[in-house]
Amino acid sequence: MILNKALRIFIPILASCALQLASANSGTITITPDAPIESHFQYWEDPGADAGIDEVLTIPESEWQLKPSGKASFGITGSAYWLRLSVQNQTGQDQLLIAELAYPLLDDVVFHEFSGNTLLREFRTGDTRPFYPRDVDHPNMLLRFQLAQDTTKTLYIRVATAGSMVVPLRLWRQKDFYEAVAIEEKLHFFYYGSLTVIILINLAVFLTLQEKLYLFYALAIFGYLVFFASFRGFTLQHLYPNAPFLHTHVLLLSIPFLAIFSILFCMEFLKIRSHSPRLRRVLLGMLAFEIVFFLSAPLLDYETGVRIAAVSAFIFFSLLLVAGPIAWAAGVRAGVFFTIAWSPLALGVSATAGLALGLLPENFFTEYAMQIGSGLEAFILTLALADRLYREREQKIQAQADNLQKEKARSEIQDRLNEALTHDPVTGLPNRNRFERMVDEQLERNPDGRYMVGVARVSRLKEINRTLGLERSERLLKRKAEQMTELAESLPMVHATRDNQGRQERVYQLSGDSFGLLVNVSKAGGDFQTLNEALKRLADPVLLDHLAIEPNLKFGAASYPEHGRKAAMLIRNAHVGMEMTPHGSFETGVYSSKNDIYSESRLTLMSDLRGALHHNRTQLHYQPKLDLKTGQVVGVEALIRWHHPERGWVPPIEFIPLAEKTGVIKHLTRWVVDQALNDLKTLHQVDPALTVSVNVSARDLISSELKGLFETRMKRYQLRPDQITVELTETAAMDDPEKGLAALEGLANTGLKISIDDFGAGYSSLSYLKRLPATEIKLDRALVQDIDSSESSRMIVETAINMGRGLGFQVVAEGVETEQTARLLQGMGAGLLQGYWLCRPIALSELSNWLVIERQSPRLQHTD
Repeated sequence: MILNKALRIFIPILASCALQLASANSGTITITPDAPIESHFQYWEDPGADAGIDEVLTIPESEWQLKPSGKASFGITGSAYWLRLSVQNQTGQDQLLIAELAYPLLDDVVFHEFSGNTLLREFRTGDTRPFYPRDVDHPNMLLRFQLAQDTTKTLYIRVATAGSMVVPLRLWRQKDFYEAVAIEEKLHFFYYGSLTVIILINLAVFLTLQEKLYLFYALAIFGYLVFFASFRGFTLQHLYPNAPFLHTHVLLLSIPFLAIFSILFCMEFLKIRSHSPRLRRVLLGMLAFEIVFFLSAPLLDYETGVRIAAVSAFIFFSLLLVAGPIAWAAGVRAGVFFTIAWSPLALGVSATAGLALGLLPENFFTEYAMQIGSGLEAFILTLALADRLYREREQKIQAQADNLQKEKARSEIQDRLNEALTHDPVTGLPNRNRFERMVDEQLERNPDGRYMVGVARVSRLKEINRTLGLERSERLLKRKAEQMTELAESLPMVHATRDNQGRQERVYQLSGDSFGLLVNVSKAGGDFQTLNEALKRLADPVLLDHLAIEPNLKFGAASYPEHGRKAAMLIRNAHVGMEMTPHGSFETGVYSSKNDIYSESRLTLMSDLRGALHHNRTQLHYQPKLDLKTGQVVGVEALIRWHHPERGWVPPIEFIPLAEKTGVIKHLTRWVVDQALNDLKTLHQVDPALTVSVNVSARDLISSELKGLFETRMKRYQLRPDQITVELTETAAMDDPEKGLAALEGLANTGLKISIDDFGAGYSSLSYLKRLPATEIKLDRALVQDIDSSESSRMIVETAINMGRGLGFQVVAEGVETEQTARLLQGMGAGLLQGYWLCRPIALSELSNWLVIERQSPRLQHTD
């Protein structure tokens, strides 16, 4: 029984091993489940480097040589090499594979992917070509291909290079490749990071002490870093992917560069001048050779440069290996460190040079020996420099101790200064800088949290200061700060932190008259009533020297992340929110981007609108008005349209409210009135009885220029006042009732018609409306949109029409979209209608033709 179980276990394993052995002998790689992929290939040398794939396919099997290890180094050669491997999938499922030539310095690599005798794909790469596109973003030469189950593919790879012909070929499952690359990249990151840290440390020491030794060492390590980054292909990948011609130059230049500064460092570190004149002459000679090599390297061909670099590196590193023991024997302590540090580096350089010249096989040691050796050398010499620095500065310890004592006293002064700089001198509260830092740190710690920055401002502080003096206003501020702190301590939702002295901070002073705090919304649970009650208490008068002073506090808030992700933006938006009207019973104005007239985009929009008006890049569209009694079009309403060169069509709802707040509305209204009256003059050629309606805002209404604007334009275009209707919303009329009434009476006295727009959408007083010198009211579209389906809506509209007619107004229905709605309004006694059923707003050029057609075929018949 035990024997049978053993046979069942070992027979498949033996079969798999036998299958892999047979595959290796035949050049075919068989992929089986859960077994590592064996890497081997066949190769053929092309001495003339001119054979194409068609010729290679006809080469007899006897000329192909097997490389069982999957790695080969052919030295520096002018031949091209063709590699061949067949891959068979016996896993029972499709495989995504990567073929890797793990040597990034190959000049020209061409992958050919065959299925049987069919060429599926040809992919060219190499370090003499631009880095992208590549199948995989990696410095090595890679081909990614898919192999279906129970199928076989053959890869032919042509490799040609002017340098060392090193061809380590390996086949990977894609997942295994990325896992191996991730580990390798971590090691490279550690290596290059370590060298970078060493460079920065030595540069810092050089800048501090002005000793050239540290500069020489930093530049030498920089040379190693550039060499290895070029050697591994990372510079081509990340620095100049589209300039491969730089790659060979950078690689060749890095070798004499690191040699030059290594020699200079050695001579300075080992103090060669003082104890070994002969060695110094030899090193100077080597230094001169490396300088010449550095200057001539760009002129040399790559193959010659590689040979010179390999030989000179071997001599140079051997020479420095001897310099350490000579200095050691001369009693120079640094010679011990130098000898220990240089030994692994010299061994690594020898291995790398042997690989480049084809004298040593490609394996882990020859591939990474110089990199490992340079890392050990850099680490040991860094310790040596630290030892040297320590000993050279040992005699200054006492002076440094004195300096530390002085520094301690300076630090105490600095702490007091920081206290003065980070806290308000009057209230003692931490200032805006501390608030911004606290908020940013909290948001960084909890980026998914919900927070609100609140600000409060004593808006009457300047008035109090001028009336009662600076001393009393400061006492008022201090009293308010104490009250805020006390109230904040009773509110768990207010975020608290502690400074380096253990003091709790909740309330901060953002400026002379404003305070800030951070509210954790998640702790509030949606209930801000307690916070609102606290704010009401803050707004209570303050008793100061028997005077009850009203501070007139205003509150604003901005939410994270909706209104900003940084403290500065949240504070700014909270201040803007302070100027917005609080909603409901709450004391705080919450920021809204729609009403933010200070936003950069909106300010830019207004600047663009000014330019558009100045250069006549805006335009008017017109929506006709139909008389429900006669069935004829009797007028048009002018509607502003603006096509922004970058934003496209900008809806009026976006720019008109902002224009009202910024004062641009004055220029907009002037342009609209001028253009509308000019266009009406043109339309009179089609229908002399047409009228035009122009909309004005509340700000336009109280302007002293509005009446004169209409009078001058009517005179210019020879129009009668009764041909022009001035439209304004009922809320605009109520904005300042007395001034609005006086302005409307002035317009009406000139003969202009007055129309109240959006009637029924506001909350105006009927008694006030009755006083207005209006001749027309326009029912809001929300009232009429569903009268054909809602009995209650019909009753409301009919009542409004009867009321309007009873008050002597012409009644216009807006937003009519169906004939049924038009018929209902006609039956209810409405005077005019507008809407998409009749016509959408159209440009002047289209309107003339539309009027002609409408006159010939009216929408509604005449009614008595």
